[in-house]
Amino acid sequence: MAGMATHVITGAGSGIGAAVARRLHARGDELVLHARDAGRAKELAAEYPGAKTLVGDLADPDRLSWAFSHQTLPDRIDSLLHIAGVVDLGPVGELTPKSWRHQLNVNLIAPAELTRHLLPQLRVAQGHVVFVNSGAGLNAHADWSAYAASKHGLKALADSLRHEEHANGVRVTSVYPGRTASPMQAKVHQQEGKEYDASQWIDPESVATTILMAIDLPRDAEINDLTVRPGR
Repeated sequence: MAGMATHVITGAGSGIGAAVARRLHARGDELVLHARDAGRAKELAAEYPGAKTLVGDLADPDRLSWAFSHQTLPDRIDSLLHIAGVVDLGPVGELTPKSWRHQLNVNLIAPAELTRHLLPQLRVAQGHVVFVNSGAGLNAHADWSAYAASKHGLKALADSLRHEEHANGVRVTSVYPGRTASPMQAKVHQQEGKEYDASQWIDPESVATTILMAIDLPRDAEINDLTVRPGR
């Protein structure tokens, strides 16, 4: 993807999202960074000079439409990168509806709603939608039911969108990283009662490399699903 491409990124504040944002910003692309509130938007704009921001709380997808109606959206979008996510572990017998709703809202429903609003601009550019999923989107383990359900749903969203938008030239990729060194991974270890050693897990920069490879791929090809696992 050459030239001044425009990328909308969720989760640019840390981990994989921050690594992707840094790489795209460094090469001179236009960034539209999603933020949950105006204060966070101001911080992101200061961190990435020249970047624009888009404010809306992913935890409350019912209000995203209202939030976006009061902001100026890009005329065209070359890639929409869904990288934000939340996790709350627990056995089925203990997870509350609040925990289920929060993870489903942020990890699944909000990406669907954000995609719905930005599809016209993606179609104009024949752009690319990337869903950063998880190994939990392919296999569910004990204590991961709500998170895995949200990520299994995200795979279904991506697969359906790919079939629906193929004729419009919109490419869709799901990336399934294994455990990646990030604040989310530190939280997971805390919930698991385990010591966290970032050096044992995938560097976010390595996942960012795979995402950029997917969006930079020439138009004659499309990466549908990409699994990234720790190499150690």
